[in-house]
Amino acid sequence: MSANPKPLDITHDRVNTVFLAKVDGSECELDYRLDGKTMTITHTGVPDAVAGRGIANLLTRKAVEVAAHNGWKVHPACSYAVRWFERNTEFRNLLV
Repeated sequence: MSANPKPLDITHDRVNTVFLAKVDGSECELDYRLDGKTMTITHTGVPDAVAGRGIANLLTRKAVEVAAHNGWKVHPACSYAVRWFERNTEFRNLLV
């Protein structure tokens, strides 16, 4: 992961259940479903043009922080989110 000198501007579109960030013209996203108080992370997408900058990490962290703030549990259904929780054990209490 290379350093990203400026903070990533992540927007949360609650209607479409997605976290979005635009990096160097590329759309990056984390999609989820909300069922009651369970957030299921279904997809994390970062185009190859901006890969390797830690963007998926930041999108996932933002989603997990929103879940924690709202008292939701998290089900990591995409492979990236599964690996993210393996590396960020401090958030395991949020797993369903």
